[in-house]
Amino acid sequence: MKRYLIFSLLLLAVTAAAWGQPADSLAPAPAVDTAGVAAGMTEARDGEASTPEALWDAANTAYINGRYDAAIEGYQQILSRGLYSAKLYYNLANASFKAGRTGRAILFYHRALRLDPGNEDIRYNLQVAEKSTKDHIEAVPEFFLRSWMRALRHTLSGTAWSVLSLLSLAAMLALVLFYLLARRIALRKTGFYGMLAALCLFAVTTAFAVAQRRELTDARTAIVMAASASVKSSPDGGATDLFVLHEGTPVKITGSLGDWREIVIADGNKGWIEAARIETI
Repeated sequence: MKRYLIFSLLLLAVTAAAWGQPADSLAPAPAVDTAGVAAGMTEARDGEASTPEALWDAANTAYINGRYDAAIEGYQQILSRGLYSAKLYYNLANASFKAGRTGRAILFYHRALRLDPGNEDIRYNLQVAEKSTKDHIEAVPEFFLRSWMRALRHTLSGTAWSVLSLLSLAAMLALVLFYLLARRIALRKTGFYGMLAALCLFAVTTAFAVAQRRELTDARTAIVMAASASVKSSPDGGATDLFVLHEGTPVKITGSLGDWREIVIADGNKGWIEAARIETI
């Protein structure tokens, strides 16, 4: 009995340590509150006249008054201080789209979605921005189960899946003890089947949490920032042009050589593009 108890406690401690770091961050800095910028942080850095809250309010006011460039500058000043959140990226994306910077808007919508994948407003605005781009590439059909699983995973953030993983693990361990301590056969059966259900839930939530964490830090997806960019057959300016991509088109980076990146687009076509013409999410 002692062995089971010690093993259970060790497993819980190891899992808790694994999820100790927050999954909803693009960089190791404190997240910005969705209702404001860094709630509770009122001190600006030395030599900086504005607090994050003042910058946030000023940027929001500029956006409401149609001064989108000023709003963009305000939001970017907040980002330059190491503060970020889905709300901040979402507002920055909206201002960028209003200012006609479609590529940057799509980039920031994607960054916002990484932090809050279940947010339907962000997803809808991203779709609107993507419809305004010149390139409408038909994606290679994906196996329906894979699409369904990804959609399910995106209903919650990585942090939420991590919490559910820990809760299901705790439930499983409790049911293990219940099974070992129960004297009646009926109660032992209940504990056993409950333990199996909790184990399945733990496996699924852990897999989703790991996938969300991996997606959050994935540096292979990028957005075309240039108005137009030629995709070459090799990493050489004099190479043959295979096709042309335009601002706002997402690409997957599959390789690099110097100032060139090998990419693949949604329909499976591949080629080389100058690194300066794209920006990773």
